[in-house]
Amino acid sequence: MFQSIGLLLISNLFMTFAWYGHLKNHQQSKLWMVVLISWGIAFFEYCFQIPANRIGFKFLNLSQLKVIQEIISMSIFGIFAIFYMKVPLTKNFFFASICLIMAAFFIFKDRVQP
Repeated sequence: MFQSIGLLLISNLFMTFAWYGHLKNHQQSKLWMVVLISWGIAFFEYCFQIPANRIGFKFLNLSQLKVIQEIISMSIFGIFAIFYMKVPLTKNFFFASICLIMAAFFIFKDRVQP
């Protein structure tokens, strides 16, 4: 399972840059060029995402796998927003993070022994 989480971390780094990295330095670039560059970056996202899901699905159900991916995605995005895009996080990001923690609690609740 930890191998899957590691691959998801790497995958989400690529995903975040593919989806949002162009917003900082490529506002004036032609859209078709940015799309091609983003697709190129996304290729590497999928090179890590697909094995991560296959490995993770051996230990987790589909919902658990998705919630873990979303938590990783929001964590990577928060770091990206602060350090790369220089966007301060607001209290709403904090509240959204609490919602993800609660989602993780409920999705894994049946696995926790009383």
